[in-house]
Amino acid sequence: MKLFVHNQTSVPSFLLLEFSAIRELQILHSFVFLAFYLATATANLLIISAITFDDHLHIPMYFFLMNLAMLDLASVSAIMPKSIANSLMNIRSISYSGCISQALLFVSFLTSDFFLLTVMAYDRYVAICSPLQYEMVMNKRTCAQMIAGVWVSGFFFGILHVVGTFTVPFCSDIVNQFFCEIPQLLKLTCSDSNQGEIEILVFSIIIVLGLFIFILVSYIKILSAVFRIPSAQGRQKALSTCLPHLIVVSVLMFTGILTYMKLPSNSPSDLDIMLTITYSLVPPILNPLVYSMRNKDIKRALFKLLDPKFCSKHSFPTSPS
Repeated sequence: MKLFVHNQTSVPSFLLLEFSAIRELQILHSFVFLAFYLATATANLLIISAITFDDHLHIPMYFFLMNLAMLDLASVSAIMPKSIANSLMNIRSISYSGCISQALLFVSFLTSDFFLLTVMAYDRYVAICSPLQYEMVMNKRTCAQMIAGVWVSGFFFGILHVVGTFTVPFCSDIVNQFFCEIPQLLKLTCSDSNQGEIEILVFSIIIVLGLFIFILVSYIKILSAVFRIPSAQGRQKALSTCLPHLIVVSVLMFTGILTYMKLPSNSPSDLDIMLTITYSLVPPILNPLVYSMRNKDIKRALFKLLDPKFCSKHSFPTSPS
């Protein structure tokens, strides 16, 4: 972190957004965020545990789903605890190094999340459009390489954005957001000194749009194959798997791009806050619901994890991979 410190200009720390000046509302905000964080963490930890301890779920689709849960848990853990603690203690500050760490981790996990959603779309494309080649294409080595690429690419983009943001001088320390968000930090840099990070943002948006086009084309081909399935039950199962995935990807991409393309105003706006909450907090709680809680295999694994005796008394059909 000392790499960036010599560039800061009289900004030893930053002041994060205060949701309210009224103490009672600050406490309410902290408890709402705490409840949301605990729900998100619990849901994603249950998915990670269920997939880890159930041998029947050791297949590519659930391997990717487990990594998605890990990324979702990591992304909310990077930003929510500090906001909760600040509201409880009636403070707004975050240290310079803490802001760097928060920005680095959040951008890394968020970017990895989108790369992983792209991999998951490809996995479903191969499974539905080329089922006879699925085991050969999505073998263990390929899946491991894909996941390694997802995590490494995410941290590469995280480092790229942090270097582009924190190697320029800051002329203000007031961040109009509840965590160190890159667009809001760019507003604090001295005029004409953040051109490098703006170019990085444009490059990142182009990459994201390219990935979204890949996902969209994959799902167009998937839906085309689905409607050729003679079984109504088969079509319903494929649609129930693919459509929620596409909805989550669309929400994440469009709100994220709007946030990073929209020029921040000089004062915090409700739109800025709502867009940030939508792309940073909604997907981590939504993903367990759309990907897992509606899945019979995950439900069976969760019941087995929470109550091993339950599975001996009840029968849960296992869906084919």
